[in-house]
Amino acid sequence: MLPSLTFLKLQLEGVLRNKFEQGHQTSGYLAKLEKLPASYDAYLEFAHSLAVIPMRDNWPYYEPNDLDEIWRECDPARPLGQVGILNLKDSSKRVEAGFLASVCGSMLGKPIEVNPSLLELRQALTSVGEWPLNDYISEETLHALDRRHWSWFETTRGRIRYVAPDDDINYTLMGMMVLEQFGDGFTKRNLRDLWLNHLPISTTWGPERAILMRSGISYLEHDKELFNHSVIEAWPDFMVQGTELCGAAIRADAYGYACPGQPALAAELAWRDASFTHRRTGIYSTMFIAAAIAVAHVQRDPIEIINTALQFVPKRSRFYEITKDCLEMVANADDWLEAYKSINHKYANYCHCDVYQEIGTLINTLRFADNVGDGICKQVMQGNDTDSFGATAGSLLGVYFGPDHLESRWLKPFQDRIHTGLSNFHEQSLCCLAERMGRLPELLQTGRYQVQPSELYVSKNTDLDT
Repeated sequence: MLPSLTFLKLQLEGVLRNKFEQGHQTSGYLAKLEKLPASYDAYLEFAHSLAVIPMRDNWPYYEPNDLDEIWRECDPARPLGQVGILNLKDSSKRVEAGFLASVCGSMLGKPIEVNPSLLELRQALTSVGEWPLNDYISEETLHALDRRHWSWFETTRGRIRYVAPDDDINYTLMGMMVLEQFGDGFTKRNLRDLWLNHLPISTTWGPERAILMRSGISYLEHDKELFNHSVIEAWPDFMVQGTELCGAAIRADAYGYACPGQPALAAELAWRDASFTHRRTGIYSTMFIAAAIAVAHVQRDPIEIINTALQFVPKRSRFYEITKDCLEMVANADDWLEAYKSINHKYANYCHCDVYQEIGTLINTLRFADNVGDGICKQVMQGNDTDSFGATAGSLLGVYFGPDHLESRWLKPFQDRIHTGLSNFHEQSLCCLAERMGRLPELLQTGRYQVQPSELYVSKNTDLDT
């Protein structure tokens, strides 16, 4: 049952790379790892030693993981309560629009989830007469790009018959379920249980897969250690690499949906979910996205939405510094291509799943989108993790613009059908799920958790064109 020694060594190498990127003094540690005897005891002792690696003397950032410390590092003037005027009926429709748009953005980006650049996509789309992008990806574009994601056969134009399984959509649904069952008081143990019940391990990657494995082992151990709350809190700190990648950020949407005009609450819920698997930038990006979606319910100035969301990020973090820089580039640009050029010129080394450049492009999309469809196209044309940030952009844009700003042609190919990658989850009507998602703001306001399944699956209207 134990993982191989070869795997453990690779994990430790990855953790060391992460530690260096996070400002730790890792000099000599890789050489020390190479000299270790190939044994579980040696690797275990080495893994424990990584927890106390000091920071480099010249490291200018301070990036806590604990929520209280994060709040101390954030803008003290951040809004702690309601922003704008709460209208639950309006927010419900905005959430439905956000969820449907996120599905469209995910499917739009999925066949080209192969880390393309804008230049590559522009050349491919231009060669087939489809620049700028204004529809789902065609097979001709994939031929011109000369690479494609394995899901292309069910996500390209003309082949789409339903919403294909995707991890971004899975996690939004998981966020919905944890809020339905436990409300804003959910715990990491609640998350663990839901993940084990609904997430097949083959649908997860990176830190999520590692933590899901650890969750399964905790079941074998009869939960004895979980009576000590600090143990589950520390899981991401031991033998888990990639804890600053975007895997937590794609789990932010439901918390922004559920908290219209309440960025502080949205960010706190996002922290609770993100810190189950991630650290530092992985946490901050999730809090930022959730806060931005929450503010987008009530704020009409895109720049102010981003400025408000940034108030919920530690000011001495790399994420704050780079996001603030990207915001200034976008605010000073005349169009989205100019802004992209500035962001990509400075942050191109942060590509697929690396968060920083992708958050910059998300800000760019929000500012320059004419409507939801135009926005998800702009996001996907900027490349990198096209389906994940296509989905995030869809959520943000759908909530920002509200209903009636996404043409029915984007939804029609799905035929009101969604195939998720979740176990023990049987809803296949996209309309029903959108309505169910739209109930989240009221659920959190009224405290009506543990909603009965008969309530959740009833749809009064299944016509996607209305």
